[in-house]
Amino acid sequence: MCFRKPEYPFLSLSDSIAAQSLQLKEAAARVIDSGRYLHGEETRAFERELATLCEADLPALGVSNGLDALRLIFRSYIEMGRLSPGDEVIVPANTYIATILPLLEFGLRPVAIEPTREDYNLDFRKALEKVSSRTRAILPVHLYGNPAWDSEVMAELHDKGLLIIEDNAQAIMARAHSKGLNGTDITGNLGDAAAFSFYPTKNLGALGDAGAILSPDQTLIETAKALANYGSDRRYHNVYRGYNCRMDELQAALLRVRLRHLDEETGLRRQTAETYSAHISHKDIVTPQIFSDRKQVWHQYPIHSPRRDELREYLRKEGVATDIHYATPPHRQPCMATYDFGPLPLTEELADTELSLPIANLTPQDAIQIAEIINAFK
Repeated sequence: MCFRKPEYPFLSLSDSIAAQSLQLKEAAARVIDSGRYLHGEETRAFERELATLCEADLPALGVSNGLDALRLIFRSYIEMGRLSPGDEVIVPANTYIATILPLLEFGLRPVAIEPTREDYNLDFRKALEKVSSRTRAILPVHLYGNPAWDSEVMAELHDKGLLIIEDNAQAIMARAHSKGLNGTDITGNLGDAAAFSFYPTKNLGALGDAGAILSPDQTLIETAKALANYGSDRRYHNVYRGYNCRMDELQAALLRVRLRHLDEETGLRRQTAETYSAHISHKDIVTPQIFSDRKQVWHQYPIHSPRRDELREYLRKEGVATDIHYATPPHRQPCMATYDFGPLPLTEELADTELSLPIANLTPQDAIQIAEIINAFK
């Protein structure tokens, strides 16, 4: 079957880095010429620069990817005695499966909470109701680049002894409506620890795979660093049964280049989101809220429609590529069939109606044109 090439691709990675091409090649050449491809200055520099961006006191820890960042955080807390198999961790039901996989790997029990209709993030009031004597942590996900934070509820949970671990894979540079535990409102530095993903499609994307951990807890960082390097705290001395989860020098150097452009690119995403919201007007389509009390970074621009599949096919024929985040929520995945998450009707409704529009590399006129195409949907 022959498909029309989209006039508006969902995301062109080559377009995303086109203006940075020379700088990226120079960074790659610098690493190649250095002869140091792991454990080098590029990684250390990136760790410092990421911490500065997130207004953190301690350097970040560069790792292999976002999933490994979460795995290392939870394994570290187990090694530190803060978590044990059988403990409950509150998670959003409306998320990508990578949020939940590390919990099951380490014998932790995910307690899935429905989202709100306002921002599609975890409903913190419902989360508070689900806290039991076995609950030890909460894992908010800043879905689509929209901060998931309720300072009042989080303070209460923290007072109860719960760890607050952010999944910041989609929201680098976002700001919540109030300050977190560390005196800042920037995502990734709101709680006890945070995981970052630099998968190529992320707002800050590597040219391969990479991730990071940020925490104000030096012990956590040191434990995760050892676990990420075969469990060794020094050469040939393994204190844990660890992994190989290191960030390499090439990705660190490339991410340092991309980091310098992140503020500008985030501004363009916000501009596109505002243009969409101002121009999309269709009775069968709900656009996402733009909140005045927080700074969203628009990793995705999710619309919802009961006619989602028809709309997607129509847009494909009109040259507008789209995606779905996420068509099958974690609790409906085959690998979760033996785990009882309970009824999650709103999560399932959102999964059945969500459609993501192109958000990166668009001009205002592009966004207006796409909106007009959407408005013409019959």
